[in-house]
Amino acid sequence: MHQGEPLFEAATRELAEETGVAAEPLRVITALDAFDHDPAGVLRRHFILIAVLCRWIAEVPVAADDALEARWIDLAALTDGSLALSRDVGAVADQAAALMAGAPT
Repeated sequence: MHQGEPLFEAATRELAEETGVAAEPLRVITALDAFDHDPAGVLRRHFILIAVLCRWIAEVPVAADDALEARWIDLAALTDGSLALSRDVGAVADQAAALMAGAPT
């Protein structure tokens, strides 16, 4: 997030930079803590990750910038343990799916 950049603008900019995908931000899903500790257990950094629900507009995902890989993944694969994912990704994806199921089309 750049200084002075609104949350939804940051989310869509980051998504485009990381994957090339264009999307419309709809709402905040949740916020998560991510802690970085050194080998002795001393806290080095504390990140707050904000998950934003977006509706896909255009483009096929392509890894760029900081992304190692970008592709569409079946929702079940996010929770079945077959992928190496950051903590809580499956739970946040389930929240997003539930919100979209109830969202107006």
